[in-house]
Amino acid sequence: MADSNDYIPLYAEKIYLGGKEHHVRTRCGSVSVIVYGDQDKPALITYPDLALNHMSCFQGLFFCPEAAYLLLHNFCIYHISPPGHELGAAPICESTSPHSVDDLADQILEVLNFFGLGAVMLCMGVTAGAYILTLFAMKYRDRVLGLILVSPLCRAPSWTEWFYNKVMLNLLYFYGMCGLLKEVLLQRYYSKEVRGTADVPESDIVQACRRLLDERHASNVMRFLEAINGRPDLTSGLKKLRCRTLIFVRDSSPFHSEALYTAFKFDRRFSALVEVQACGSMVTEEQPDAMLIPMEYFFMRYGLYRPCHLSGSPRSPLTASCISPELLSPESLGLNLKP
Repeated sequence: MADSNDYIPLYAEKIYLGGKEHHVRTRCGSVSVIVYGDQDKPALITYPDLALNHMSCFQGLFFCPEAAYLLLHNFCIYHISPPGHELGAAPICESTSPHSVDDLADQILEVLNFFGLGAVMLCMGVTAGAYILTLFAMKYRDRVLGLILVSPLCRAPSWTEWFYNKVMLNLLYFYGMCGLLKEVLLQRYYSKEVRGTADVPESDIVQACRRLLDERHASNVMRFLEAINGRPDLTSGLKKLRCRTLIFVRDSSPFHSEALYTAFKFDRRFSALVEVQACGSMVTEEQPDAMLIPMEYFFMRYGLYRPCHLSGSPRSPLTASCISPELLSPESLGLNLKP
């Protein structure tokens, strides 16, 4: 446990449908953590993609009843936001903010120490967040028992991605969270179908994400993007990971090939891959239902799952009375399951 003189919690008055926000001071600034559920249960931590927080990256998954059955019944959820990405965040101080992905991974360790968590059962991350959690699992192997990675990255940026990120950094520096930058980010997150066309309006989830992006301070997003753009290659260490890993890959994601590369570098004895069809990078928002059955099988296979027998509780996604057998076929779910 960290010394109380170094890490002082600031308890905000914000309540997120039963969750409570904590601000944990670390060596690299303050980190917002929103906790849902009973803290005596095993811990599940989440980390979002660039410019997002738990509301814009995980709300679609965690707010559906079946996910409540799977996740809130079995775990206490700790939503960790990148520095300055929480709702209502002020610009962060450059001198105390993280400057590398290693700093961001070390922040997670300090958060776990603050809450007295010896180890976490699961870490769930999306794209940049998946990279940070993978790095954390490699650096502190005894603290992570399982990973759920959505469109993960493991290599250093290609020249194309590096240049693309530099363009975004210049937009952030000169124009802030302008309309062009938001369009670039939305293309990163969502498939063309939900972003809309000239004839079809964009979906509600895209509109909600656009409004949340308006609240981001450009300087905070810049610092996270600079850290991600300077990330090292993790390929050589993936085979050595022994934590159970479930990987979701989206066929319409701009990171599809990178995510497949990452998935096949894990030891196949400890990992499973699910390809979700007709979806962008954020399966958690665009097709959260497609994640439920693979996650339940994953939990059952590795002993991370407790059935709920309370009357009136949300049903399991595998409940026969809830879903007919033909609907459980991978094809009907838009999934391509691989061992």
